[in-house]
Amino acid sequence: MYSSATATISSIKTTISPNPKPTKKNPLFPFEKTKLLSFSSFKSLKCIHSPPSNPKPSNSSPLTCTAVTFSPSQTTELVPSKLHHLITEFKSLSQPIDRVKRLLHYATLLSPLPDSSRVDSNRVMGCTALVWLEAQLDKYGKMMFWADSDSEITRGFCACLIWVLDGALPEEVLKVTTEDLAALNIGLHGGARSRVNTWHNVLVSMQKRVRILVAERDGKKDFDPFPSLTVSSDGVQAKGSYAEAQARYLFPDESKVQEIVNVLKEKKIGVVSLSYMDPEVQGILTAAQKHWPHIHISDTLVMADSAVEMAEGGCKFITVLGVDFMSENVRATLDQAGFGEVGVYRMSNERIGGSLADAASTPA
Repeated sequence: MYSSATATISSIKTTISPNPKPTKKNPLFPFEKTKLLSFSSFKSLKCIHSPPSNPKPSNSSPLTCTAVTFSPSQTTELVPSKLHHLITEFKSLSQPIDRVKRLLHYATLLSPLPDSSRVDSNRVMGCTALVWLEAQLDKYGKMMFWADSDSEITRGFCACLIWVLDGALPEEVLKVTTEDLAALNIGLHGGARSRVNTWHNVLVSMQKRVRILVAERDGKKDFDPFPSLTVSSDGVQAKGSYAEAQARYLFPDESKVQEIVNVLKEKKIGVVSLSYMDPEVQGILTAAQKHWPHIHISDTLVMADSAVEMAEGGCKFITVLGVDFMSENVRATLDQAGFGEVGVYRMSNERIGGSLADAASTPA
């Protein structure tokens, strides 16, 4: 989402304070009212969900009862049709708070995983919340998914993805792209690679498990090791494609680092960045800290305190790499500390929302 730290600094705009007004939501589960395929498509419908080898709770979610048999042309249409209806559903809710509420409603429809399934091997990496995912390839060659999270919003994300992909053929799951999910705007700024990257990470984890299960079925070797970074006296060794992607930003392009340092020094700009920012941004900023001390990467609460220290150190401007309420918090804290003349800038002229902030925006 934020692929260039230099572009980020050069395009910053003054802080605004969005105040979305909630609208009345439709309490019905959208798929109860939506006709996915014509009635004739379901004439030969046959349930194929068999109990997994590691049974889940008996009161399983209605979202996981979508595995059916169709002719080849019907099956290839099923996942795109479901995805289209899901996107239409969320687009019909104009206010972010209503989309978040709908997502929280879906979270209640997802049965929790048993403790035996909440293990590290089932973790979805890259999410800000704890997410667990299990997958099986049934005897009919269809995928079966179960998921859970310690975050209700993330459970809602998982419920939607399972509704779309559970019961699909492996190749159908693998055809879904991150861009297909970009239109599912749940009050999070941007698209697929937003601050809370749940759509992307859960989808990628589903697809990785599909590839592993298909490889096992076909007698092939597991192609991608569990992602990990091994740090030793010889350096950093990355295992797995995800870890390799992260490791690339441990040693960023020095010319980019020097370019951003020159701008920061010339204009006396301090940078406070949320620790959830993309690795590319964090890699460049961490390297830039060696040449310019007024850069701080942290969680939300410390960002404003760090901005005050930067103002005390002579910074004339503070750029906030995070969502809108963080910029607003930095502005308020600087004013309270007597630095009203220090400018506060955000990273885009578009609204940068956050699910938690949106959920707390109503008077209630």
